[in-house]
Formats: sequence, C-alpha cells, structure tokens
Amino acid sequence: MNRHLDLVIGALIAIMFATMLLVVFPYAQLADLKPPKGLKPYTEAQLRGRAVYIREGCLYCHSQQPRDPKQTPADMARGWGRPSVPADYVNDRPPLLGTMRTGPDLFNIGARQPSRDWHLVHLYQPRAVVPGSIMPAYPYLFRHAREGAPGQVEVNVPDKFRTTGAGSIVATRDALDLVEYLKGLDHTYPIRVEDAESDTTGAPK
Repeated sequence: MNRHLDLVIGALIAIMFATMLLVVFPYAQLADLKPPKGLKPYTEAQLRGRAVYIREGCLYCHSQQPRDPKQTPADMARGWGRPSVPADYVNDRPPLLGTMRTGPDLFNIGARQPSRDWHLVHLYQPRAVVPGSIMPAYPYLFRHAREGAPGQVEVNVPDKFRTTGAGSIVATRDALDLVEYLKGLDHTYPIRVEDAESDTTGAPK
C-alpha cells in the first residue's frame, strides 16, 4: 500500500514539475510580449485560410520558423529570412511552428511569392509550377464550371495538368482563403533588440 502511495505521489510531483517547466515558466516569460510594429492582425479571410491550412495538414510538411544562422546558416541561404522570434507569433493561437520540413519553410512565403495566381495553380497541381515537387495536389479545393460567372476566380492550369478537359477550373472559398493566409505570411519587418534576445522558439530538424 505504501509503495502504491509513493508511486502516486511521485507521479504527481513529476506532473507538477513538467507543468511548471513547460507551461507556467514559458507563459510567465512571454506573457508581456508586444507585437512588432510591422506585424498585422489576420483578416477574417486569413483566419479561415489558417483553419484550412490546419485541416489539410500543411504543418506536417512545412515549418514556420527560420533558424538562427549561427546554428543553421542554410535557412538564410535558402532565402527564408531572418530567424523567427516569439513576438512574431503573438497573433497565432496556436503557433504553427511545424516539426519537420518535407517542404520549404513558409514563415515568409507571402514575401517570396505574393502572386495569388501562382498559389492557386500550385495548390491545384504543384508540378505545374515546381517540376519534381512531391507535394500532394489539392484539386478538391477547386470545382469545374462550364461557363465562368461574375465573381468567380478562374485558375489558369496548363492543359497537361488538368483533371478534366473542357470548362473552367474555379477556386472555392477554401482555396481563396488558404491563399490569402499564405500571402499574409510575411515577417520581413524589422524586429526590436529585446524581441531577438527573448527568442525561445524551437527549431525543426
């Protein structure tokens, strides 16, 4: 009986210690963070697109955290931008840091690729704009229409990559919102010294 009690007490102590170390201390450290001046809040369309990004599992293949060039200089050499800092994620609930990189980091994809048309074609069929890409296609985020209608956004997919022949390929709201979210991922604004010094973000391998 005493052994069982010791196990329970030991487990509770371990849980409390882990909670303090992984939840309470980081929250206390980052609770007073202020958003950088250049960080814009998400629009309604971007928030909907962020939900699509999560739903489609984009964070399983893409990170949103360029690493410190002192540790991993390749990130900046790839054009992914400066290392991220905690203040960059003030508007993110939760931050979509990612855990691995099957594809490129998307922290600044909105600055690297601001074209809506490019993103739409890339979502419909990645190989149409990036030969050799291993990213899955998302044709179900689009629909086919015999005739275009006012307000519809037609996607100019090369004929060899179309899943059907005749008609127009039209972006759904999910596709348009996802692209708005991706275009909004632009963290090229300057950061304050205190933001850089408080960097506690992890980094995917």
